[in-house]
Amino acid sequence: MDVLTLSRIQFGLTIGFHYIYPPLSIGIGVMLVIMEAAWLKTGKDIYHQMAKFWTGVFALTFALGVATGIVMEFEFGTNWAAYSRFVGDIFGSALAAEGIFAFFLESGFLAVLLFGWDKVSRKVHFFATCMVCLGAHFSAVWIIVANSFMQTPRGYHIVDSGMRSRAEVTDFWAMVGAPWVSATIRNPSTIDRLFHTVCGAWCTGAFLVVSVSAYYLLKKKHEDFARRSLQIGLIVALIATVLQAITGDSSARGVAKNQPAKLAAFEGLYNTMSNAPLVLVGYVDNSNPLQPHAVGIEVPGLLSFMTYHDFHATVTGLEAFPPQDRPPVAPCFLFFHGMVGIGFTLLAVAVLGVFYGWRKKLSQTRWLLWILVFSVLGPEIANQLGWFAAEVGRQPWIVYGLLRTPEGLSKVVEANTVLTSLILFTFIYFLLFAVFIYVLNHKIQHGPNPDDLVPHGKLALPDTIIPKK
Repeated sequence: MDVLTLSRIQFGLTIGFHYIYPPLSIGIGVMLVIMEAAWLKTGKDIYHQMAKFWTGVFALTFALGVATGIVMEFEFGTNWAAYSRFVGDIFGSALAAEGIFAFFLESGFLAVLLFGWDKVSRKVHFFATCMVCLGAHFSAVWIIVANSFMQTPRGYHIVDSGMRSRAEVTDFWAMVGAPWVSATIRNPSTIDRLFHTVCGAWCTGAFLVVSVSAYYLLKKKHEDFARRSLQIGLIVALIATVLQAITGDSSARGVAKNQPAKLAAFEGLYNTMSNAPLVLVGYVDNSNPLQPHAVGIEVPGLLSFMTYHDFHATVTGLEAFPPQDRPPVAPCFLFFHGMVGIGFTLLAVAVLGVFYGWRKKLSQTRWLLWILVFSVLGPEIANQLGWFAAEVGRQPWIVYGLLRTPEGLSKVVEANTVLTSLILFTFIYFLLFAVFIYVLNHKIQHGPNPDDLVPHGKLALPDTIIPKK
């Protein structure tokens, strides 16, 4: 394989592995805020026990997220130096904002969250938990801002200097996509993509809590802890999956307007047409290169309606773009439809869980509990598929309409160097993932600490050693 293909595989591997952990951190952070708020409001120590248990899981995901994220920053300079030079001013401002507003906030209060349970008051600890959760969300904001410039660049101009050119910020808030900036000049995709990504993170954290809680109920362990955790997890999961569908619809309509070639690839639409059908389940048939087409269960006019709220609206097909400007259709189609299919499946699972919980029958419905145990895989897979769809759908551009992917590659990197580092990364990441699964499983098998049911700052001593008067 050539250096371009290897570099793309390497970056895909590193970002795909990294992206396992930030959604977990964001989602678990929200769950911690809810559990600690319940502890403050009710005074019931079961919520204190829940918060302490999931704080340990949060710390694990946070540590691996930070460690794996650093690798990507080095790759910008090693494998993608020309791209880094082109977008350095843009990314520099966004990543600096992440460091100031997100990482410092999150890491600054992290020690209080992890080690301050018996050293600060409940309200101070709750405030620290909120700040860590807010910092995790701020981190998502600035990463999405940087990536949205790659999708729909705004607020810049091109500066030419000899043989090289670079994008330079002319309007920071337009580049960010801030809602108070005029819609005619701001980045049109940031807000939709941000909310869709954050909702996916909420789903990820909620379904992890749901999965572990359902497992405890099946094994008849820590049942009070499991029932209360499951109740919170299912409610958050239901809210998040509903919001995920709403934000996904808005994001897809934005793609149709700003990146029509990407939407056409998502839907396998080769010909521009009105009353365009939506393929619910299917695949892209490339057996005839002159007439490739999507095959599957179609609903006539539904794509036109969902995109423009008009059954007779015209949807742009891939034929409107030169072949060299078209994304790879088959993978885009599969990634996008896989993400959507998993999303609606998770919505159905959340509805079932809430319904059976409302009927007080969930703990006796073993088949549903087993579904809930394995539901934790759904958000992780959907997050990966959604990210792959967004990035592959942008091809052949590394910055949409401005810089093609081969043009962003470093000029001095050789294929054998990238291959060697790719093999090493694969081996190290396999070990890291094995360690993550081992430690997470150890925490789950150990379960919540019974001592955490003791009132804050007090130890319960056996009656035999308490002096009696």
